[in-house]
Amino acid sequence: MKFFRRKAEPDVKLEESLEKTRRGVFSEISRLFDRATIDDDLYEELEMLLIQADVGWDVSQRLVEELRQRVERDRIADPAAAREIVREEMIQLLEGASRNRTVKILQRGVPFVIMVVGVNGVGKTTSIAKLAAYHQRFGRSVMLAAGDTFRAAAIDQLQLWGERVGVPVIAHAQGADPGAVVFDAMQAAHARGVDVLIVDTAGRLHTKHNLMAELSKLRKIMQKQVDAAPQETILVIDATTGQNGLVQAKEFSNAVAITDIMIAKLDGTAKGGIAFAVAKELGTPISYVGTGEKATDLAEFRPETYVDSLFFGSEEGF
Repeated sequence: MKFFRRKAEPDVKLEESLEKTRRGVFSEISRLFDRATIDDDLYEELEMLLIQADVGWDVSQRLVEELRQRVERDRIADPAAAREIVREEMIQLLEGASRNRTVKILQRGVPFVIMVVGVNGVGKTTSIAKLAAYHQRFGRSVMLAAGDTFRAAAIDQLQLWGERVGVPVIAHAQGADPGAVVFDAMQAAHARGVDVLIVDTAGRLHTKHNLMAELSKLRKIMQKQVDAAPQETILVIDATTGQNGLVQAKEFSNAVAITDIMIAKLDGTAKGGIAFAVAKELGTPISYVGTGEKATDLAEFRPETYVDSLFFGSEEGF
């Protein structure tokens, strides 16, 4: 039995990336409501499955408690109606963070600067290439800055992706001052009338103090050219690392003023609940999700589409 009519517009890339998740824990959550009555066993099993799905302990408890209260208050007896409540609460939780997102205006010829941060191994370099391709689809010129001069392969990887997507990369030698790279990149972006400059940064969490000092320095260099820069500071989170990724994300968000979040490698996890934990714990808008390995595999994050895709995908007839 299907429990509600689909309301969100389909997003093929997002749905395809969530196939593994949909066939994993969330299929069990969906089937949990295919029973005759609502009882304590349902609440206990739901909480356990939500935790398994990387939704997080606190968020799972909150969702279950909200469900319990609404069932009692509205005297709901139909498990299908209870499942719809879970859906609504999930969407509301994600939309609460999304409302914090500030829409920014791109001005041609004035670099719209995006600083990308995240620990090593989360897929930051690939995510930068996807962002470049994303802005190219809107007809914007893009340039990349190899500001991670610490990690051995970071510069080479970014230059390789730059060639693949057809955008220039401003880079210095490994071990160079990241500030010098960003300065040259800002100069070059201005001189060439580039619309979007995407800056890679070191992914090491050596200490919060050093991290803040380094990124603060980069910001000051950017702002000498463009007052509002960086207009976006995007934190990349690896969906496959679950709650460990959330811990790292908290450290970065405590040290840096994050404006947006990108969830990478969403197609590689059978859980996928990390988005709910991120929305609740960080309160920062999830703006993008990585939906595959190609440069074009990036989708804008839409809460209702995300939740409906977790449960249904491309099925029809709801």
